[in-house]
Amino acid sequence: MNEFNQGPVSGPCRIVVLISGSGSNLQALLDDAAKADSEYGIQAVISNKADAFGLTRARNAGVETQVLSHRDYGDRESFDQALIESIDAYQPDLVILAGFMRILTPGFVRHYSGRLLNIHPSLLPKYQGLHTHQRALDAGDSEHGVTVHFVTEELDGGPAIIQASVPVLADDTPETLAQRVQVQEHKIYPLAARWFAQGRLRMAGDRTELNGELLPRSGHRFSDAGDPVAE
Repeated sequence: MNEFNQGPVSGPCRIVVLISGSGSNLQALLDDAAKADSEYGIQAVISNKADAFGLTRARNAGVETQVLSHRDYGDRESFDQALIESIDAYQPDLVILAGFMRILTPGFVRHYSGRLLNIHPSLLPKYQGLHTHQRALDAGDSEHGVTVHFVTEELDGGPAIIQASVPVLADDTPETLAQRVQVQEHKIYPLAARWFAQGRLRMAGDRTELNGELLPRSGHRFSDAGDPVAE
């Protein structure tokens, strides 16, 4: 498969998912991959933490798992090189970060350019980095949300693919807001994976192209009415 997924993949799209924790977004992807009409399959789940509950989720779904601890390597570059070797053994078309709590080296990001996705709990470009729910509350925002994006060397700065929003309520705490945002995460991450598997999605420079058309820089805005660009 070439770098930018310019057409439908041959057979089911092969995906490797990287995790560090509980793996709720991983579960959403596993559930979607198990559907009869799914056009992608999860080949493996790799974690840098042996106690990540997401590994149990993967094993319960019959998906191969692997633990590669960053603590076993002297620096970030050597860990990322070992991670590349582990991932590439599965010959993936797409690599998905689902709560993988590592800052990736430029070499890793370049290796998977155009086929590396991440999800971030804010309406990017707002609130790159950590503590996004508290920051939205502190700013008095009326809406908050989540963004799926391609990964580039800029942290949380790659081209946006799809966003979903939730209203910020007067009595919200970071925890209640996070819970509502997470519901949307579980909807849009599998959708982005499907678009990629269908050959409809690609990174075009610093923009995202869907169905041959450039999306707004904020990406496609998700609606529970469904996928309005499914044709």
